[in-house]
Amino acid sequence: MSVDVTPTPRLTGRPGGKGRKVKPPSTPAARSARRKEALWGFAFVAPALILFAVMGLYTVGYGFLLSFAQWNGFWPDWNWVGFDNYADLLWRSPVYSPIVHDAAWNTLWVMIAVPVLTVAIAFPLAVVLNSVKRLRGVLRSVYFLPYVTTGIAVYFAWQYILEPNGALNLLLKSLGLGSLSQPQGFLGNPDTALPTLIVVMVWSAVPVAMLLFLTGLQSMDGSLLEAAQLDGAGWWRTQFGVVWPLLRPITAVIVLLGVRDSLQGFQIFLIMTNGGPGDATNVLGLETYRLAFLNELAPTLGLASALGWILFVVALIVAFVNQRAMRRLG
Repeated sequence: MSVDVTPTPRLTGRPGGKGRKVKPPSTPAARSARRKEALWGFAFVAPALILFAVMGLYTVGYGFLLSFAQWNGFWPDWNWVGFDNYADLLWRSPVYSPIVHDAAWNTLWVMIAVPVLTVAIAFPLAVVLNSVKRLRGVLRSVYFLPYVTTGIAVYFAWQYILEPNGALNLLLKSLGLGSLSQPQGFLGNPDTALPTLIVVMVWSAVPVAMLLFLTGLQSMDGSLLEAAQLDGAGWWRTQFGVVWPLLRPITAVIVLLGVRDSLQGFQIFLIMTNGGPGDATNVLGLETYRLAFLNELAPTLGLASALGWILFVVALIVAFVNQRAMRRLG
């Protein structure tokens, strides 16, 4: 009787588990197929990469170089001036530096007031909405409506409300508060124009902030709140001693969004007041737009580019400080 001594193939892998498939050796045909697949992948991604390179990297580099030159958009050559544009904007020019300083103060007020008021209004609204059992979806839609309707049409609607014969003055007079009305309109008075625009910005920023807070509240572990209540913490102590610290990362995001809108967003100032009355509502973003497009043929494109880069550096510093502050508080 013959005995079969052919070795039994041993399965690799964990004991008692299924055998692991042995990777077949790479063949020229397999390598060619992989290269062809990679080329097709690059072909599909190439349009997006080219668009990003042209509209992103090239534009950023072009703007950075332009910040060291004088140009009006039509000259055949740039007039290189080095750091003169930055010096003129910050301290040297008697024409541009006072305007930039006033715009910087207005931007600072907006940059502080908008995030603070947005958080102060959105967090209580989110807490109340999270505790409501009925009509939660309807209320969420109502609160989110300002964000959906923001835009040029809404800014014009606010203009009609805030003008001398607008709805706000009529409402104040009908309530017997005529002393608070503004005969020249809330946007025509230098003392009320900037605070009014801040209120409009907060009105449009609260919906997103409230939904972010609401998302954090709904994903929070309920046992933490129950433990705080068992320890004798009241409603206020629970909200500000337990809930608020857990929502600090979301608060940081909301603050950064508010700072971004304050530094970069100028549409509301351009449409509603165009920086007026005088320069009471002029901000750095609007001043950058003016230097770039509203100075006719003056060679101020380099100044506009330099001011844009100053805004970029300020935004980076504010984001870094905000991140460090939130990390330290956490």
